[in-house]
Amino acid sequence: MAAVVGTPDLRRTAVFALQTLAVALCYYAAGRLGLVRELVVEGAVFTPIWPPTGVAVACLLVLGIRSWAGIALGALFVIMSLTSLRPAVLGNLAGNTAAPVCAYLLLRKVGFRNDLARLRDGLALVFLGALTAMLISSTVGVGLLLLTDKIDAHSFWAVWLAWWVGDAMGVLIVTPVLLVLHTIRRPLGLSRWKEATGLAVIVVAVVPLATHSEVSLLFLVYPLLVWAALRFQLGASMLCALFASVLATVAATDEVGPFARLSRIEVMIKLQAFNGTMALTALLLSAVLAEQRNTRRSVERACQELVEVLEHLTAGDAPPGRPAKDEDT
Repeated sequence: MAAVVGTPDLRRTAVFALQTLAVALCYYAAGRLGLVRELVVEGAVFTPIWPPTGVAVACLLVLGIRSWAGIALGALFVIMSLTSLRPAVLGNLAGNTAAPVCAYLLLRKVGFRNDLARLRDGLALVFLGALTAMLISSTVGVGLLLLTDKIDAHSFWAVWLAWWVGDAMGVLIVTPVLLVLHTIRRPLGLSRWKEATGLAVIVVAVVPLATHSEVSLLFLVYPLLVWAALRFQLGASMLCALFASVLATVAATDEVGPFARLSRIEVMIKLQAFNGTMALTALLLSAVLAEQRNTRRSVERACQELVEVLEHLTAGDAPPGRPAKDEDT
């Protein structure tokens, strides 16, 4: 009996260990990708978009609160690849773990749904998952830099803002893409594939031009986001936003195109304003369209049921699920 009882427990432990390791590796890989491009603000080095925050929030929403261990382990891997283990490092580890967990708890508190098919879900991800929860990691991280004399007191708010926005951008841009990839089920029809291919070709041609041209052409990205959202919903619009964000970050860190001849603070402000407005446009527009589409389907379904009831009443039959009335009573 002991062996029979112990086998499921052992299996659950093995699944948990593998899941934790997988989450940690995904977090670490996202961290290494994020570190490829960096900006310097007041002597501190930052990534304009920190993808691990997006990966962490998505893992928590999909796998549940138990994935916090993998997030902590992945954050430790990233930190150890950059520096040695010190007390301040443990503080950063706690902040980087607590922020996504706080985002998860806030989103679950308001009934967040992973399909992002309602406007309230999009707003919750923006204001609770990104802007509010990421205050934890930025405040802890920059506070430790100040306490360890890595930055001056007059640089606190500039560095804090850069850290906070980078973490928030990771949630706004990366988390929706991962949630869509997890929930997507139905393949596109042949005619839709042709349009999707055309959209992809235009995006690949226009976005590099918009992000690297010396003439400011960043506005050309927004019609593509609208097209993607109208025709292919959240998945296509967020993939388009992710692609544009990556190329804009490359241009900003190389100080070319619309980011040439700007100070480092101006580069950060322009880049993050573009990334933020682009992510908000794609996310909220797609959520509004999905909500309207679901409402229309509900109304159509209710009308169809009403028609069926009327047809049965007209024919003298009882509606489905109701007993026929006895003529003798």
